[in-house]
Amino acid sequence: MTTAKTKKEIFGRAFLALLFAISPFFGLAQEPETDPEEAKPIFIHSRGLQRVGNTFESIWLIDNQTVVVPLKKTLEFDILHRFGTVNNGYRDLWGIYAPSNIRLGFGYTPINNLMVGFGLTKDRMLWDVNLKYAILKEKGKKPFPVSVTYYFNMGVETRGKENFIHSSDRLTYFNQLMVARKINRDLSIQGSLNLTHFNSVDAFINEEGEKQAKMKNDHLSFSLLGRYKMSDAFAFIANYDQPVTKHFMNNPNPNISLGIEIATPLHAFQLFVGNYRWMMPQYNHFMNNNNYVDGSFLLGFNITRLMDLQEENLYEMMFKRKK
Repeated sequence: MTTAKTKKEIFGRAFLALLFAISPFFGLAQEPETDPEEAKPIFIHSRGLQRVGNTFESIWLIDNQTVVVPLKKTLEFDILHRFGTVNNGYRDLWGIYAPSNIRLGFGYTPINNLMVGFGLTKDRMLWDVNLKYAILKEKGKKPFPVSVTYYFNMGVETRGKENFIHSSDRLTYFNQLMVARKINRDLSIQGSLNLTHFNSVDAFINEEGEKQAKMKNDHLSFSLLGRYKMSDAFAFIANYDQPVTKHFMNNPNPNISLGIEIATPLHAFQLFVGNYRWMMPQYNHFMNNNNYVDGSFLLGFNITRLMDLQEENLYEMMFKRKK
């Protein structure tokens, strides 16, 4: 005889199978940030007690990583796409038909609070390996006032060797320390301090006959980003990046980006306009020559897909967590 519990489990598994089957037709995403057993942070409002969900819905918010680290044993697939700038107007359909840049990335969470991943970017055939570790969390058995996460990546250019003098010239590095807080049920903000390092920079021969680097090898910057939810599935998002280091030449421009995010329990889709065209953060912060003052904006989108490799965890996340 089929019990009520068995029927519920059968329905749950069938629903999950249907959801995975139709997911390729929806470019939408979210990833859970904590274990299903962990309690959500709470806020007291005039209407009474309200529970608050994840600080952000995806590991990405426009051009920056967020403090989110997915559940243990989950796999994340990312597609990042940037069109050309709008400056040419109708000639290239405001950048949509211009040469674009694309990144495909994968991330996996082998243990709690640690994600590791890799990706490949079209321009310069840039491979990257990365890791992200959640140091503090706003939610859980021991919640903190803020979430703190560290992110690191190493990039490797794989263009022909004629573009480099030494093999080490191919390498770049990026470090980011993020601090975020969910202000209330709908508003989340994050700030980060970023350090970029390029092993090789362009140089020229000055009047004294000496070699002079155009830029320093290290570059400091900071980022601010936010998300305001209009509903469980829809939010407005914004991102600002400001260079700090002053170079001898070719100082990068700041970046300002605005967009929308649509999220489901397994996907996130972000559509936005901004100044950054690179996918690797160190290239964005170090080499951005698009100036928003001149109207050098471009259209971009991010799609993230979360796959939980432990079926029982996903079942708990989508059903038991709602109790």
